[in-house]
Amino acid sequence: MEVVASAPGKVLMTGGYLILERPNAGIVLSTNARFYAIVKPIHEDVKPESWAWSWTDVKLTSPQLSRESMYKLSQKHLTLQCVSSSESRNPFVENAIQYTVAAAHATFDKNKKEALDKVLLQGLDITILGCNDFYSYRNQIEALGLPLTPEALATLPPFTSITFNSEESNGGNCKPEVAKTGLGSSAAMTTAVVAALLHYLGVVNLSTSSADQHQENKNSTDLDIVHMIAQSAHCIAQGKVGSGFDVSSAVYGSQRYVRFSPEVLSAAQAAVKGMPLEEVIGNILNGKWDHDRTEFSLPPLMTLLLGEPGTGGSSTPSMVGAVKKWQKADPENSQETWRKLADANSELEIQLNMLRKLAKEHWDAYKCVIDNCSRLKPAKWMEGVTEPIKAEVVKVLLKAREVMLEIRNHMRTMGEAAGVPV
Repeated sequence: MEVVASAPGKVLMTGGYLILERPNAGIVLSTNARFYAIVKPIHEDVKPESWAWSWTDVKLTSPQLSRESMYKLSQKHLTLQCVSSSESRNPFVENAIQYTVAAAHATFDKNKKEALDKVLLQGLDITILGCNDFYSYRNQIEALGLPLTPEALATLPPFTSITFNSEESNGGNCKPEVAKTGLGSSAAMTTAVVAALLHYLGVVNLSTSSADQHQENKNSTDLDIVHMIAQSAHCIAQGKVGSGFDVSSAVYGSQRYVRFSPEVLSAAQAAVKGMPLEEVIGNILNGKWDHDRTEFSLPPLMTLLLGEPGTGGSSTPSMVGAVKKWQKADPENSQETWRKLADANSELEIQLNMLRKLAKEHWDAYKCVIDNCSRLKPAKWMEGVTEPIKAEVVKVLLKAREVMLEIRNHMRTMGEAAGVPV
């Protein structure tokens, strides 16, 4: 059996930095760029003598990085040991494997555990692939003499190798420099691997789509399990408890998100300190996950376009650290900027929801306005508009634009004060 699962990247539209603290909300949009995980057995059959083995063979392949690593997974302790000569490790996938197998052990009865043992003795062959949008291909495009445009990027084959992103690369064994575009590749990758493994091991069933209410509830529960395991694995791999919006959007899609209390993942951190992993996962699955998410989408006929500066994504932990340092050093001004940002974020959410409402109730007028405004500069959006409904659509559009500029201004102010390029 072969299982393929995918998870989308993310764009945090509002809530940057604020989303780290409850009860601040953020609007996060999932992208059409996705990470894929393929899971299949290494061995076709289980030999009779293999039942005495206590280790599972695990092979991890990343074709885009031209890397292949071999591991041994202890079926008793659920620990993963790298047995290949590969210098590069992938802590996100490694933790995803350990936490997923532990989830199977924590939720299965005796009969299911026997079937699980048989599946694990066949080994786990895992391949990970990320859409080109997750990485910068500036060097390759320029080397081909093509312009830096979306059309040129689209000419590259899917899952193009990123081995040669490093300027020092000369075909030898030098380490590739992986320039990312900031779409949440680690969260999407972790979620895809967790989802594929949970389905492959029989913990969840992600392939069923049904109008039956009971089945819908089961599908929702399965996604919740994917979410809890992916959040935990991602947290341990990062070495910190982040807001989790990137993993949440990778599991559930676009949403309005309020983070969970960091204490929820104290069990995951206990695993690092020596608590048995199966017990840790049981605590995580039964924990009080108090995050809040509400489905969200952009108004109709609107598309979010992203630009890539060519230098790769920024270091989120170091930038967050600088902002927190500024908050401690200048609490009065930082709190005022924080408040203005929170107010502007809420206002943008209101305006976008209002546009969705107008589109639903007055589609023809809404579509006409959007078509016209897409060809004009904002200063001319209201020219020639006489119908009240169309004028209302333009008014809300202008307000949304005004608030977005206000958010950018506050973010820039925060970045300048903290000394980081926000």
